[in-house]
Amino acid sequence: MKLLLRFVAIGLLLAVGVLLIIYLAGPPPLADEEPTVYYSENEETIGEEGSDVNGGWVSLDDISPHVIDATLMIEDRDFFNHFGFDIKRIIKAALVNLQSGSVREGASTITQQYARNLYLTHERTWLRKIKEAFYTIQLEMHYSKEEILEGYLNTIYYGHGAYGVESASHYFFNKKADDLTLAESAMLAGIPKGPTYYSPLNDKERAEQRQKQILTVMKDEGVITEQEYITAENEVLTYTRAEESEESRDAPYFQDIAADEAAALLNVEEETIRSGGYHIYTTLDLDLQQKMDEELDDVIDAESEMEVGALSLDPETGAVRALAGGRDYETSPFNRAMDARRMPASTFKPILYYTALENGYTANTMLESSPTTFELENGDVYEPSNFNGYYAERPITLATALALSDNIYAVKTNMYLGPEKLVEQAKDFGITSDLSAVPSLALGTSAVTLDEMVNAYGMIANGGKELDSYTVEKITDQDGRTVYEKEDERLEQVLDEQSTFILTELMTGMFDREMDDYMAVTGASIADQLTRVYAGKSGTTNADSWMIGYSPSLVTGIWTGYDDNRQMEVVAESAYAKNIWAGFMEAAHGDQPEEDFIPPSGVVAVPMDLESGYIATPQCNTSRVMYFKEGTEPRKVCTEHGAEDIEDLPEGEEDQGFLDQWLDLFSN
Repeated sequence: MKLLLRFVAIGLLLAVGVLLIIYLAGPPPLADEEPTVYYSENEETIGEEGSDVNGGWVSLDDISPHVIDATLMIEDRDFFNHFGFDIKRIIKAALVNLQSGSVREGASTITQQYARNLYLTHERTWLRKIKEAFYTIQLEMHYSKEEILEGYLNTIYYGHGAYGVESASHYFFNKKADDLTLAESAMLAGIPKGPTYYSPLNDKERAEQRQKQILTVMKDEGVITEQEYITAENEVLTYTRAEESEESRDAPYFQDIAADEAAALLNVEEETIRSGGYHIYTTLDLDLQQKMDEELDDVIDAESEMEVGALSLDPETGAVRALAGGRDYETSPFNRAMDARRMPASTFKPILYYTALENGYTANTMLESSPTTFELENGDVYEPSNFNGYYAERPITLATALALSDNIYAVKTNMYLGPEKLVEQAKDFGITSDLSAVPSLALGTSAVTLDEMVNAYGMIANGGKELDSYTVEKITDQDGRTVYEKEDERLEQVLDEQSTFILTELMTGMFDREMDDYMAVTGASIADQLTRVYAGKSGTTNADSWMIGYSPSLVTGIWTGYDDNRQMEVVAESAYAKNIWAGFMEAAHGDQPEEDFIPPSGVVAVPMDLESGYIATPQCNTSRVMYFKEGTEPRKVCTEHGAEDIEDLPEGEEDQGFLDQWLDLFSN
């Protein structure tokens, strides 16, 4: 018994000693006045954010009582009765989490949250928790409950770059925090738990469900009356999305991605990055970003409800140079360039044809372009069709099939190779979205992001090296210490360098009117706008329009469509993606010297007759220089236009129609 009492006495003395040390440490500051600043690649300031940037400090007397009550009810209803820690909530949360086997409920008080936001990162470590407890006790010792609550409401993050209730009130409702109604207050009080998840601008239905939950708690706790509850629940809220400062509006979609990437790099929560006084040096080319924004405004009808995703990056490094996640960040901050998954349509075909080139195809591989019904293993039939029902009604080369985007050729190729092989090959291109191993995958029927597709095209542009887009080059903290700097690294060779070059040359064909055949090349509508050689591919579904292409130094992808997947019914709308891409790429390259796609060793150039696939002669109607791996180039001279053979067929050339013979087993 005496031993137990001694231990208790020692424990009490230690506790008192710790509390005395904490007290003598003095009061911690209640606000962090350092904003987080974002810089372009040339170290121009492109944005700032933090409590001092987005709103002024207001006293509790200048905050609507509804906000205070709603916040206390949903975050910490015993705030005025505990000493910084709510023991009952901690025990309850522990039991809930123990029963569920996961962390489903938290017990942080307002003081703990305030301490964490002011002084700490949000990483989940025991050291951080100990520090949090230390600062929580410090705050409770040196400041009144009213001062702590005031500080919390002035620094908490409400999403969309708004820190503090005054800033949030102006952003969402264009009014002072003192003028917020009960319904507006309950809506704002629900956001800090998940600023992106519970924002009414991102998901109105989810936000309204949380608002109703808060109003219900307030009613059940006797904070509001039944009539006040009914009135607030039925109030229709109007959101104004007040404009941010001019400085913080440069590339807002890009800044969101940079903040998210910085948080991942430093292993902290995004909120910590946005309010932590960091200096984030990014990859953004402000001049290219302005050109992209101007092109979007110029091409898309101001009255149209169509949306856009645009991404431009350096294919040698993956550095993002310009990005647009939508037409208007204030209207919708959802980033369609990075987060929207849509069917890529025919822009997926280059991945298919790279797979084909790696499995015996060449630029002159011939397949029949005519209506075809495919009988699948499960007994179903699949009947793809070409654009507007146009077909060559004869064999065409791979070069022609890609330039004209022949769907029959693509599906036949996928069937011959096996859809599973295409799925596996796509992984080498960095495609991580789920792909269905079906014949129609050749036509881009599995949803992917624009970011994935632009990275994939970047790998073709850089000769087959791995590529992963990024936005952050360096991060320094408030004290100027470098806490992250991207290292120069040699990219791993993933794809075959010869095949990627051959594919690039084939992809330049979409802009070459000499390759017009049974219909025009798919880039015909923008070919006269282009002053240099680009490689690219377009793609269209009823609800999506894509254009992705590149020069040796810049790869750009554009997606346009409606968020609700409605069909594009106006003809001009389906041309937006191509026109934006052409205008931007020309503006981006300006007066720069023209760059050439440099062939690697092991490939040979051959003038090829586009009809027969053989070596062209002066008598051939249409010809183009095509590239082949050494040993696979055609050796027969075209005789269909008046010339004679000068060399016998090489071994195996007489079996040119083998693929069609094989596919006859699967089609009618």
